[in-house]
Amino acid sequence: MYAVIATGGKQYRVQPGETIHVEKLEHDGKAIDTGGAVTFGEVLLIADGEDVKIGKPTLHGAKVTAEVVANGRGEKLLIYKYRRRKGYRRKTGHRQPFTAVKITGINA
Repeated sequence: MYAVIATGGKQYRVQPGETIHVEKLEHDGKAIDTGGAVTFGEVLLIADGEDVKIGKPTLHGAKVTAEVVANGRGEKLLIYKYRRRKGYRRKTGHRQPFTAVKITGINA
């Protein structure tokens, strides 16, 4: 059994027991603590063997539950700006925050 959920402007294919990294999840401006429960309500598709349910655009009443495993920041990405012949060089970095969640259940 698997589902396709939407969160943080992206879509993820998830199965129970799987751990995924999603965009940082917050509640009241603070990151959700490790061990906290999360419910994803934007379920786009649920497949159970031959039985496939597709939403228009989401499935009404379907939920995917998960547990927060960790909050962190991804690997550093380097941004280098350069203008030829002008002596202009800028090097900066960026680390995108993420929340690692473990999928505990899919409710159709």
